[in-house]
Amino acid sequence: MIDKSSFQTIIRELKEADDRRENVIQLSREIIKESKLIIYALQRSEKTDLKKIEKLVKDLKRESETGIEDTAIQEYVEASCFYHFLQNKKIPNYTELGVDINSYLMGLCDLTGELLRKAVKDVIEHKYESARDISMVVEEIYGLFLQLDLRNGPLRQKSDSIKWNLQKLEHLLLDISRK
Repeated sequence: MIDKSSFQTIIRELKEADDRRENVIQLSREIIKESKLIIYALQRSEKTDLKKIEKLVKDLKRESETGIEDTAIQEYVEASCFYHFLQNKKIPNYTELGVDINSYLMGLCDLTGELLRKAVKDVIEHKYESARDISMVVEEIYGLFLQLDLRNGPLRQKSDSIKWNLQKLEHLLLDISRK
């Protein structure tokens, strides 16, 4: 006969694993949502802070195989770096954010898109110097990524967006220089 107490242990452990997985998914969704709210507020020059999202990220246990937690951390990196850049023209490194290297790099790729959007808004508002500063930081990020030996995969594909965002910024600055 089968050991029923052992089977009960299996049932309990599977239930606990499923509960942890569901917790990771829920926290990840909250981080993604909060990241988007932060970016939206920053793009509109509204006051915001990182307290809530930093607590959520700290609570996130990356034990699940769902992949959503990786997306959440990338969104956090994007929002946090955008926040810090707008506050003090500095982009924190991955250790300052407490994230893994891959999530950091993926978040930086996405950051360049938000910086492009901000530069366009700045040009519309005649804040040309700010748009130039943004172009310089995107160019710096692009130069740093060129030093990486990226294999084909999600990071390689996402890193291509940096080049396209930089080209759009260059065209934007060229257009305003002609006026």
